[in-house]
Amino acid sequence: MNTNKQLWTEEIKADSSLFSINFKELWHYRDLLLMLLKRDFITFYKQTILGPIWFFVQPIMTSLIYLVLFGQVAKLSTDGLPQLAFYLAGITIWNYFADSLVKTSSVFQSNASIFGKVYFPRLIMPLSIVFSGLLKFGVQFLLFIAVVVYYSFTNQIQPNLWILMTPLLILLMAGFALGLGMIFSSMTTKYKDLSFLLAFGIQLYMYATPVVYPISAMPEKYRWIVNANPLTGIFECFRYGYLGSGHFEPSSLIYTTLFVVVLLFVGVITFNKVEKGFMDSI
Repeated sequence: MNTNKQLWTEEIKADSSLFSINFKELWHYRDLLLMLLKRDFITFYKQTILGPIWFFVQPIMTSLIYLVLFGQVAKLSTDGLPQLAFYLAGITIWNYFADSLVKTSSVFQSNASIFGKVYFPRLIMPLSIVFSGLLKFGVQFLLFIAVVVYYSFTNQIQPNLWILMTPLLILLMAGFALGLGMIFSSMTTKYKDLSFLLAFGIQLYMYATPVVYPISAMPEKYRWIVNANPLTGIFECFRYGYLGSGHFEPSSLIYTTLFVVVLLFVGVITFNKVEKGFMDSI
């Protein structure tokens, strides 16, 4: 009898380091990730009349409202750029960040019934939220590109090579939402009222981020507050690349990258710690 023959294919250990991410295990469960992506897309629009067309309706309607309120009534500057293109640029990437953050922050509460029945890497859930958000972002991004092409042909904007930074900007946005979302998700297992604080705080955070205004519209003495926001570099780079105007500083992306790396590190540690016993407190 061969005693060295392997009798199992998987080994589940109760103890693991807070700092560890088992990438091999995550890759092994990639089919589950794909299934969750399909579930999120299909179930959300399964019984709707317009279906995925809502992906287009939301940013268009929001842009028109911002155009009236901030462009016509409040008379906020857009650095001489077409107002529709300016607002749509901010809305497109803000929607992805906000949706990913809100959904990731409730991942433990929303999936408690699943977590209590079957084992799989818990990190799959927040990752599926971030990736499924990319589907919606991709559709809205195509709408934004169509607007950019139109204004480019009319010589009202001048895109430049900074558009090549788009994959990095999306990665930073996803990392920021993932890291912060995992921290909030871990904390809401014990302090459930933090979910209400996040819903309120993310609305305020939008106004601390140059979504509906450029940095140049801020008084000089308050610009340091906006520049301290890690998202500022992402929004300014995105607008500068596709619209060709703004006050973008390349060094701001270095600051954002370092911030996101630290935030992800803290998020993974917190998530790994809470996932071991969150069923006792949720």
